[in-house]
Amino acid sequence: MGKITFYEDRGFQGRCYECSSDCPNLQPYFSRCNSIRVDSGCWMLYERPNYQGHQYFLRRGDYPDYQQWMGLNDS
Repeated sequence: MGKITFYEDRGFQGRCYECSSDCPNLQPYFSRCNSIRVDSGCWMLYERPNYQGHQYFLRRGDYPDYQQWMGLNDS
């Protein structure tokens, strides 16, 4: 099973949310995501809740800034 951690701020700072299964909406945990650490597995991320918007395919690795995965961020 895969594992991914989302961080509110760049450089793996701020609040974080760890996930190892399907999650249709991260907004209840925080309003923005600026860095991601993929510990295992491959993940398909979506820009908006319920699998809407741009898709981002991430493999194992560190993404310290949303631009590292070509993500968009409103902040």
